[in-house]
Amino acid sequence: MDGSTNSLDDVSAESSTGFPDRLSLMEVRLQAQEDEITLLKSSLADALRKLRLHDQQIPLLKQQLIAVNPAAARVLNHSCYVDGVSKPCRLSTSSLDGLHHTSNRVRRNSEKSKDPQDKTKQRLSKKAASSTNLLTRSPSLESRAKDLISSTGSQGSRRGTQNQSIKMFIRGRPITMYIPSNILNYEELKMDLPSQKLDLDWVYGYRGRDCRANLYLLPSGEAVYFIACVVVLYHISNQTQRHYRKHTDCVRCLAIHPDKVRVASGQTAGVDKDGKPLQPFVHIWDSNTLVTLQQIGLGTFERGVGAVAFSNSDNGTFLCVIDDSNEHMLSVWDWNKNIKHVEVKSTNEAVLAVDFSPTDTSNIVSSGKSHVYFWTMSAGTMTKKQGIFGKYKKPKFIMCFVFSLTGDVLTGDSEGNILTWGKSAADIKTLGKGAKETFQIMKQTRAHEGSVFTLCVLQGGAILSGGGKDRKIIRWSADLAPERECEIPENFGAVRTIADVDGEELLVGTTRNAILRGTFSDGFVAIVQGHTDEMWGLATHPSQNIFLTCGNDRQVCVWNSEDHKLDWCTPLEESGLCADFCPNGALVSVGLSTGRWVVLDLQTKDVVSDLTDGNEQLSVMRYSPDGSFLAVGSHDNFIYIYSVTDGGRRYMRFGKCTGHSSFITHLDWSKDGKYIMSNSGDYEILYWDIASGCKLLRNRFESKDREWASYTCVLGFHVMGVWLEGSDGTDINALCRSHSESMVAVADDFCKVHLFQYPCPKPKAPSYKYEGHGSHVTNVRFTHKDSHLLSLGGKDTCILQWRVKGAGTSDNKEHLASSSSVCSSSSSPENGL
Repeated sequence: MDGSTNSLDDVSAESSTGFPDRLSLMEVRLQAQEDEITLLKSSLADALRKLRLHDQQIPLLKQQLIAVNPAAARVLNHSCYVDGVSKPCRLSTSSLDGLHHTSNRVRRNSEKSKDPQDKTKQRLSKKAASSTNLLTRSPSLESRAKDLISSTGSQGSRRGTQNQSIKMFIRGRPITMYIPSNILNYEELKMDLPSQKLDLDWVYGYRGRDCRANLYLLPSGEAVYFIACVVVLYHISNQTQRHYRKHTDCVRCLAIHPDKVRVASGQTAGVDKDGKPLQPFVHIWDSNTLVTLQQIGLGTFERGVGAVAFSNSDNGTFLCVIDDSNEHMLSVWDWNKNIKHVEVKSTNEAVLAVDFSPTDTSNIVSSGKSHVYFWTMSAGTMTKKQGIFGKYKKPKFIMCFVFSLTGDVLTGDSEGNILTWGKSAADIKTLGKGAKETFQIMKQTRAHEGSVFTLCVLQGGAILSGGGKDRKIIRWSADLAPERECEIPENFGAVRTIADVDGEELLVGTTRNAILRGTFSDGFVAIVQGHTDEMWGLATHPSQNIFLTCGNDRQVCVWNSEDHKLDWCTPLEESGLCADFCPNGALVSVGLSTGRWVVLDLQTKDVVSDLTDGNEQLSVMRYSPDGSFLAVGSHDNFIYIYSVTDGGRRYMRFGKCTGHSSFITHLDWSKDGKYIMSNSGDYEILYWDIASGCKLLRNRFESKDREWASYTCVLGFHVMGVWLEGSDGTDINALCRSHSESMVAVADDFCKVHLFQYPCPKPKAPSYKYEGHGSHVTNVRFTHKDSHLLSLGGKDTCILQWRVKGAGTSDNKEHLASSSSVCSSSSSPENGL
């Protein structure tokens, strides 16, 4: 690590205050405002285009109708001008066909007439025919005509088929969805819950970057730690996990009861769907049964719970809690009775640690930024004395402390020292008569270069210390004489916390979100690893139980979903935001934040191709089903198409899809590999003919029956129902259809994963909702056999692996078609959906 460890830890320490929460909220609001401005600009541009098109078409259509059907012209005037206001209308295909036949009939009759008036009629009919032919020749005009002119119906059409499209609205913007041919009565479709469900199978990651004292070993052989909203109990020998999942937002702190069975865990407050703060609390639960025994502090704590500790000398009757309010309120609870005995303001500075004296419940110590306090609880009141630094330099942070077996308090600070504190008789001569005893430094021991992040007392009285900048673990005798030391590998970061296994073997949590297991003699290996910053990129292997993740920590990680382990990890020069495996399974493409993208060989980890498209971030990479093309979606509004040869190792620019008015968000290939469907930041759905040169398909109606190899676009007829009423367009970050095409998983902005049936084309569709993430869920993907679903938490740096349970045998496409009760008997349920 570099010399910035102290500053990093300062930032880490400050995270326990309310400032980062407010800053985060402001960042969210700023981003929302920027998104709103972008959308307003694109919506305005789109509205102007539509107005111009409307102005061009209405005269033609009115002229045509006047010539061939005066009554229809009156209908058009009536429908286009309501209460003196011009309104867009829609014309059905049957109406257009009727115009063809009518104009041709008038033309034939006029050719037989010699009357001057008939000649006038002939000229008008030719104009009408010309207008009709113009619509026929121009798919874009025909498509717009369908959108702009209302259907007058057709006597020959079947009931329920006159509306060939429906509209959904996002932020008041209408989005037209064309109904596939095999659904002849949309209104009668029934949306059911999927036949499958999800169970949390595995949690990848550990929160060590900004939390401390959060790794313990239970007598059951399980390491207990947390990430996101989940407390994980990982059995080291059996390599199995259990999960405590009763928290509603990110867990921030842990404490183990003296009986080594009960656990206290505190969480942050979080916000609800409307951005209003939720109340934090502490749960006390049984680690054997995972049953919640008590919930305390609901309505008492503010912002979050920063530190918790059980008392020791009275069999763990009391629990001390420090919240994240401005005053960092310190409270002591008889947790079993849910009674608060005392509450007092602690300090306006960050508080990093709190604990009871092991021999006297009435004595409590807390430490943090520029302070160490010694508290005494008596008769429902708390008094505190500040530690006096005297001739010693006052450190910026007191990072941690422990009680030695002799009763002394040992603190580790940001200057790299271990300070030994003790009571001292008052200096009456200096402080005056009536002065009370003080807590002063008895000894200073130089321990580490940079901060001392953690201290741990072993059974025999020896002390372990973990360093920041030097990444060292040092074993000290009871009188603080150094005995042994070792250094953990640089790629794991600094030592965050240490848990004693058996006096020799240790568990070490690190600042780069890893948990190591090892000894001074044999060194340390990682048993838990994770990302250290926000993640966005997720891809699952086409034929193996492997998946890839990437994010803002500039790491590409390849995981084994069967063994629950990190196979390998390689650094990137920029943030990785999207990825996709080549269909042959040998290579993977990763899109970066600068417009650059690389192709990695899964076996050698080498970069076999390195290309750049534009200078803005890439949002989606997607291979065609046969691997002959790669589509690269960018924030510069373009989709770049590459032809792929040599088994995915050679890439040649084939073309560029130009037509979106905002950044590309999602795209999918058709099953035949000829077409692409894409979404953009202004909620536009476009279709592209790649085989014919990346042409934009102006008539979106013609794509309504096309089958898609994957379905990750968040906007489309088949996934309309996943959007909640009132959604603002950014509420859904990603979705993924299962390979069986029976279900669709959704990642939302409110920390939830949803599971819907597929197709899901009607509003208010029911879903199963799953919690566990403590941040916006950025991506979801099914594994190649649909046995599991992977979900990424953004800033919680957590990967959740869900096991898919349920029948999974019912064909939902057939169910959807049959539920309409009007599907043609000659049409296959496979077609169109």
